[in-house]
Amino acid sequence: MAAKLRKGDKVIVLAGRDKGKEGTIASVDPKAGKAVVDGVNMAIRHTRQTQTAQGGRLPKALPIDLSNLALLDSNGKATRVGFREEDGKKVRFAKTTGETV
Repeated sequence: MAAKLRKGDKVIVLAGRDKGKEGTIASVDPKAGKAVVDGVNMAIRHTRQTQTAQGGRLPKALPIDLSNLALLDSNGKATRVGFREEDGKKVRFAKTTGETV
């Protein structure tokens, strides 16, 4: 199945602790059905100090389920993603505006 959400997409969180927050997808794990979004689902991770890196409490974005994310259209609203063929290529489009993504 084609990926509705991909790395670099602007998304909004639909459910959970960070509902309403917006961010950009940093990575996607299609097998697990999760994505890492910058600035969303943050947790504190403790790291030990090394000779090269400073240790301490570092914020890290944890994966969030794809079902809790929606693509943002050009108007800044959440939209579903559809597929259609243009010039022999399969492209994604926003259902609200009809524009290709």
